[in-house]
Amino acid sequence: MSRCKSCGAEIIWLRTKAGKPMPCDPKPILYRPDPKGEQTYVNESGIVCKGTPDTESDRTGYISHFATCPNAFMHRRR
Repeated sequence: MSRCKSCGAEIIWLRTKAGKPMPCDPKPILYRPDPKGEQTYVNESGIVCKGTPDTESDRTGYISHFATCPNAFMHRRR
């Protein structure tokens, strides 16, 4: 497991379908796909989708660390 260079939190790296590495929070979350969902999830196959947390779902995904890092602004491209 890696650590975020700006906040020190533990992160994991997942590769998206496009082949790009994405830093994610290491705790898997149960979710259901929802195009109007407020959160973006990445699964281990690299599929990125909007969703809503759902403890009764069988889908597991990870939240991008960019969504939770207090210093995410430092890593945004201009």
